Amino acid sequence: MIKQTLWALIAAGSLAACDVAPVVQSPTAPVPAAPSAPAMSANQAARSFVRVVQTLEPVAERECRARTSGVNCDFNIVVDDRPGQPANAFQTLDKNGRPVVAFTLALIADARNEDELAFVLGHEAAHHISGHIARQQQNAVAGAVIFAGLATLSGGGAEAVRSAQKLGAEVGARSYSKDFELEADALGTIITKRAGYDPLRGAEFFTRIPDPGDKFLGTHPPNASRIDVVRRTAAGL
Repeated sequence: MIKQTLWALIAAGSLAACDVAPVVQSPTAPVPAAPSAPAMSANQAARSFVRVVQTLEPVAERECRARTSGVNCDFNIVVDDRPGQPANAFQTLDKNGRPVVAFTLALIADARNEDELAFVLGHEAAHHISGHIARQQQNAVAGAVIFAGLATLSGGGAEAVRSAQKLGAEVGARSYSKDFELEADALGTIITKRAGYDPLRGAEFFTRIPDPGDKFLGTHPPNASRIDVVRRTAAGL
């Protein structure tokens, strides 16, 4: 299901072009930018997004049902139309446990082609199929328990223990986030390909965003690593 706002955008042609928002500080190991087509027009971007959702969503749901048991595979694809949001896409769960994948208007506007939109959608769907939210929460709980225990053993008071819990939860949640991203890139490649799109062309957007390098406890792996995962996965299909 696509948020109604998008259909109005198709009619009005009011998607504003926007650069991909930086997600990290200055890149430490930049990937050379590859020549690419300019961003699509507002109408092209909106119509392309609708086509991609209609084509790829059932493929993602089939993969979800085939790879999981007892998991809600009824994806809800929405558009985050809040003003001023940077180019981004994310996966979450609603209060009933239904998987939600959200695209900001800026990301849709920045796409160079339908393959990029498809790859991003496949990647976010893969996060749900792989159970990354639950696994991240488990890591956060484990980190909080360990750090709180260490603070207690060192003689810390109640405030020190609470601070340690908070820090431990953050460290735990970030510990395997890079692995989760690479897992989602691999499965997203499979979903994208099976939906009839080109994941290699789709992953070219990694050449247009700042490279996080290999920052300690960073949330995303280096762009080169992500592109390599896509290439190796696609070669095996």
